[in-house]
Amino acid sequence: MQQSNAYIITFSIILTVVLGLLLSGTSEVLKPIQKKAEELDTKKQILGAVMSADEISGMKPEEINAFYESRISSRVVNIEGEEVEEQDGVQVTAETVDVGKNYKKAPEDRLYPVFVFHEEGDADAAISYIFPVYGNGLWDNIWGYLALQTDMATIEGITFSHAGETPGLGARITSSDVQQRYKEKSIYSEDGELVSVVMQKGEGKDYSGDPHKVDGLSGATITAEGVNKMLKSYLEHYRAYMEKKKDGAPSMALN
Repeated sequence: MQQSNAYIITFSIILTVVLGLLLSGTSEVLKPIQKKAEELDTKKQILGAVMSADEISGMKPEEINAFYESRISSRVVNIEGEEVEEQDGVQVTAETVDVGKNYKKAPEDRLYPVFVFHEEGDADAAISYIFPVYGNGLWDNIWGYLALQTDMATIEGITFSHAGETPGLGARITSSDVQQRYKEKSIYSEDGELVSVVMQKGEGKDYSGDPHKVDGLSGATITAEGVNKMLKSYLEHYRAYMEKKKDGAPSMALN
């Protein structure tokens, strides 16, 4: 039997409303699960700057959470290296700072999270300091976590992530092979200048004897340039804090 236009329109409206409510309800139910998954992934990235990928992959989610709680402490600082506990009357923590949103602000207005990897059971016995970094790749944002030893000059490790770099090219910044190239490199020159560590153009050269250079990514020059800019700018932003916290390093000139 042929239905009237009014019936068809009414039925379509009701169906649209019902489906909308179902989707909205499903989204609300899944939101806590998604939030926990995102938090776990962030903890993996942070720990990845001081642990090997094999160590982390061998841990269950509850083990990662427990290890993180026992070995990582955190704080928030401003560009002057001063610790910040609240902003605009709202308490802030390193875990709740959205580095991506802060990236849209002027550097002097941003909040800068700091994560401290310390001895088990002793939050004051720092082993390394982990700094979030954020920038632009070829197609979208890139970010990562840079761990420095307590001399605030030597790289302990690094992790990179991206939103849309090209698979097999720029996306290789997430590989352990590329990230391993930064280990034990120095961010300061011999005369105390903050030079960061620079990924070179092209790939296949040996930079093991150069403390400030790492091999590049073949076919991904723009991504590499984005990584270089990201590291240098955020090291500058964290510099005041690093100067206050470095342990046993020679005095380094502020340029």
